[in-house]
Amino acid sequence: MAQEHLSRRYDQDLEGIRSRVLQMGGLVEVQFHDAMTSLHEGTLELAEKVIQRDVEVNQLDVALDHICTQLIVRRQPAANDLRTVMATTKIVTDLERIGDEATKIARSAKNLQNRNVVIMNHYQTIRSIAETASGMLHDALDAFARLDRELAIRLIGRDVLIDREFSAMMLNLIDYMTQEPLTISASLDLLWIAKSIERIGDHATNVAEQVIYIVEGKDIRHTDYATVKTESEK
Repeated sequence: MAQEHLSRRYDQDLEGIRSRVLQMGGLVEVQFHDAMTSLHEGTLELAEKVIQRDVEVNQLDVALDHICTQLIVRRQPAANDLRTVMATTKIVTDLERIGDEATKIARSAKNLQNRNVVIMNHYQTIRSIAETASGMLHDALDAFARLDRELAIRLIGRDVLIDREFSAMMLNLIDYMTQEPLTISASLDLLWIAKSIERIGDHATNVAEQVIYIVEGKDIRHTDYATVKTESEK
């Protein structure tokens, strides 16, 4: 009976961690959305709100790290559960870094106030990259919430798309700066924004990789997508 009680308490601890990770994920989703909105609408107040709210993301990062460490010390989880806890700590790190990238976007958005010509000339491209990254982040959190291996694998395949979009935009911005030297400062801010968006896609991919590790026990980091997809179909 005592063993059953301990097992139930342990499951509750794991569920509590999962819920707080998803809370953190929801917060960084809002951070990213608001950062992009502040860029597109030129809303200085919203950009500042994103910057100030990064403190909350950092607090969740520290709290979850402490909770996971204490769980390992107190419960001494077996192989599968230890794998889940360790993967979760890595997911938390990636979510914290997504919050950092959203903050960088907000800071650059503030720098781009009253420089709407540069933004409008590249609006569709930056919006497309942001929509791709936002979809990846949402699906990464969904895959974690449901431990959905198939969704995680599909998400990893989309990382190459955002890399291509970023590379194309970088070349376009370099060409634009060559033709319009007076826009160099603003164009560089937009380039840093695009890079932050691309990194958000990378971190979402990292989350998906950890979901697969939790479900299958396979570490697929640094494995190309074609190999991951082929292995998943066996």
